[in-house]
Amino acid sequence: MSRKSEGLAARFWESGPSAMDDRICPPAAGAVTTIESLVYKEICHSFRAGRQTRVRPHAALRKKSPPGSGKGSMSTAVAGKGLEGIVAANSGICWIDGEAGVLAYRGIDIHELAVNSTFEETTYLLWNGILPNQFELRQFQSQLALSRELDQRIVDMLRGFPKSATPMEVLRTAVSALSFYDADEADNSHDANVRKSYRLTSQISMIVAIYDRIRKGLEIVAPDRSLTHAANFLWMLNGAMPSDTAIRTMDIALILHADHELNASTFAARVIAATLSDVHSAITGAIGALKGPLHGGANEAVMRLLYAIEKAGADPVEYVKIMLAARQKVPGCGHRVYKTEDPRATHLRRMSEQLGKDAGQSKWFEMSRAIELYVKTAKGLNANVDFYSASTYKILGIDIDLYTPIFAMSRIAGWTAHVIEQLDDNRLIRPRAEYIGPPYPSRWIPVKERP
Repeated sequence: MSRKSEGLAARFWESGPSAMDDRICPPAAGAVTTIESLVYKEICHSFRAGRQTRVRPHAALRKKSPPGSGKGSMSTAVAGKGLEGIVAANSGICWIDGEAGVLAYRGIDIHELAVNSTFEETTYLLWNGILPNQFELRQFQSQLALSRELDQRIVDMLRGFPKSATPMEVLRTAVSALSFYDADEADNSHDANVRKSYRLTSQISMIVAIYDRIRKGLEIVAPDRSLTHAANFLWMLNGAMPSDTAIRTMDIALILHADHELNASTFAARVIAATLSDVHSAITGAIGALKGPLHGGANEAVMRLLYAIEKAGADPVEYVKIMLAARQKVPGCGHRVYKTEDPRATHLRRMSEQLGKDAGQSKWFEMSRAIELYVKTAKGLNANVDFYSASTYKILGIDIDLYTPIFAMSRIAGWTAHVIEQLDDNRLIRPRAEYIGPPYPSRWIPVKERP
């Protein structure tokens, strides 16, 4: 362990468990290195378990040798499948404590933001690191509204896509094409990246709404710059002024999905940005990652499950019992990071219940709740953010294949925050692989001598 890490550990041992919050272990002040971050996590776990033991050097500090080499080699971190548990970057944007069920943007708990904030204010926080004052917020809202503009050639392209194209495929391709018509495309400076972030945040929501109307043979609805981001999306999607309840529900959903540390799509965006490619390429890559059913597509799978149960006229719990007996996963249950309830699910559960009551469509919530309680009891798995977002969007009248594009509409705030942070202090992201192939040196054998 480095002297700095030893010092970090010592400060906590001296403070004692009473100095720690009973519920969470807050992030260490200031940026820390990868190894120090890992050591810090071990310290937190030790305190939670009531132990005061010396923290051993993390596996990332242990030396490994190539198979068969018989020689020492460079220090490498031995990663589990999917890089589980590996700290890959320093970031001041988002903090998660999976054991305590804590999610915070720039240090502010997601529960506070969901109750008090708006998507615009939350996006400002993610991009700038602080909450805006009244003037800054009005200015931000105005700039975001003024960015609601699409080149006609993008709209024409949306009209020309095949009917078989899914909304996520359309969004991925359209965002890539946006770079052709962005005056700042070749400029990777901080200010230019912020300007591109404004445009992309507004344009992605417009593309989702416009394409949905095109494929349904409906007239495109022009954006209304007097509306909030959430309200304008619902207006452009449905061609009718949304209710206050619908607007607030969409606003909270966008806040809850805005960022989630180094998830697959965000990490993809940072890797692309780190090559000094362009922002549009980074966001296109992120959308490609989000498109996968193991990432952004889980809420669609939840709704398809509810549809299947309704069509079969089955009891939700009995249906899920059969799934589990067949070793099938129940979508929306369990999370790679959270060991307790996903804090985002807390709010989406409430919204799903209230919207269902207001709309006379409580069956979707009741089915979801029955499944959640059974899976929690039978498998110890909690509902995640996708589980109740499915029934929430259903009651808002949103088509199932728009669930993941709406996820992208929200996550663009976090993606762009991470791209800006990456490029402000860039280093090419180039990890190493733990070699598990044939021992070195293996020899080339002439073809005639091969078995």
